[in-house]
Amino acid sequence: MNDSTPKAGFSPSPSAPASSSPGEPAASPAASEAQAPESPRRKGPLSFLSGALTAGLLSWLCLGLSRRMALYYALHPPHYASAVAQSIATALKTLLVGMAFLATFSFGFIALGLTLAFLRSLRGQEPLEPGGS
Repeated sequence: MNDSTPKAGFSPSPSAPASSSPGEPAASPAASEAQAPESPRRKGPLSFLSGALTAGLLSWLCLGLSRRMALYYALHPPHYASAVAQSIATALKTLLVGMAFLATFSFGFIALGLTLAFLRSLRGQEPLEPGGS
């Protein structure tokens, strides 16, 4: 008993030619390679520079926000009669100031990395690929 219908969960391998009717020729491997997408374009120095300037600007803005938040909470500490409310207010203050400084340093390190990639691309060296060895 020869059953030619595919079993559930079975899929032909990607390299296997698609089944065609008896009158049609099978697609050649060269034809499928000709339709392959081109390799992605490399980033130029201008791309690295604009990214570094953008990240630097965002880092500078976040630094101003972080300093203002830290100064505000230092001058206006929360005062609540309930110990639970005081604890929640202090935790929220710490969380907000911490997130602001985290954003500041994250953008700062991104700007530093893109600046180094920009300088490398000016020297004619290839920038390091992410995840490369």
